Amino acid sequence: MAKKQTFGEKVLAAKAAQRKMAKVIVGQKSGLGTIRFREGTVDAEKVKEFVDNAKA
Repeated sequence: MAKKQTFGEKVLAAKAAQRKMAKVIVGQKSGLGTIRFREGTVDAEKVKEFVDNAKA
């Protein structure tokens, strides 16, 4: 049977402070017909902004 773990306040604060990151890969087609991929690691909350900027 699994034991319930207890965490101290310091551990819980450290877990909450960790940033969630996302790896984003965006494909762009060039004028010559080739496809170039851009890759970036951004905050999970800013993925939509990164994709919108890559499309522009």
